[in-house]
Amino acid sequence: MLPSLALVARLRGAGCVFAEEEAELLAAAAGTPAQLAALVDRRVAGLPLEQVLGWAEFCGLRIVVEPGVFVPRRRTEFLVQRAAALAPPAPVVVDLCCGTGAVGAALAARLRDVELYAVDLDPAAVRCARRNIPPAVGQVLEGDLDEPLPRSLLGRVDVLVANAPYVPTGAIATMPPEARDHEARVALDGGADGLDVQRRVAAAAPRWLRPGGVVLIETSEHQAPQTAAAMGAAGFAARVERSDELDGTVVAGRWTAAG
Repeated sequence: MLPSLALVARLRGAGCVFAEEEAELLAAAAGTPAQLAALVDRRVAGLPLEQVLGWAEFCGLRIVVEPGVFVPRRRTEFLVQRAAALAPPAPVVVDLCCGTGAVGAALAARLRDVELYAVDLDPAAVRCARRNIPPAVGQVLEGDLDEPLPRSLLGRVDVLVANAPYVPTGAIATMPPEARDHEARVALDGGADGLDVQRRVAAAAPRWLRPGGVVLIETSEHQAPQTAAAMGAAGFAARVERSDELDGTVVAGRWTAAG
């Protein structure tokens, strides 16, 4: 089905910057004119395009996205790049605050013989993650951070990644409506300074990592020094890595037996 000029104009009038591209995607997703009209109504009402389509493009994959869940950002592809670069052969990988499972799914697609575990607190996100990470690829667990991980992983993990929420509570009101109104608050709210969950990830990581294992946490450029300090407090020699192309920032640290 081809999008009409009227459809493009309606999307542009609703504030869609890339109205032509969105119109093509919506038209391709619709089987009938009635279905297309319903999709456009949802988009014009302010739902993120990915939630309307039911998928987001991430690292070359189509990631299932349901209404109300956190939409994977392109900047998080940098977290995948750095984690893949630091992973040993046949790695044990843990993805905390996994959301839709986009990071874990992308790492499984890039690395061979991955033993993958992904965890999230939000049932809707877990439901998506289980579609993006089927049992043949990895295990998706529901719970608070590392709580549901099997004890057999203690001291065995090669790579622990986390795109934990890092928006300060007071800044959520200033976010674009697509995120503020249509994504789960638990996926956005990082506490007063945005670092509450990151601190918990950094504190938990040592008990899971093998000697030489790495933890990588996505953060913002201006919060990176505080993220690095949190990792330092947990015993890591942390370093900040930055991709201007993706507008992504990651803090990484390697674990040693002595911390």
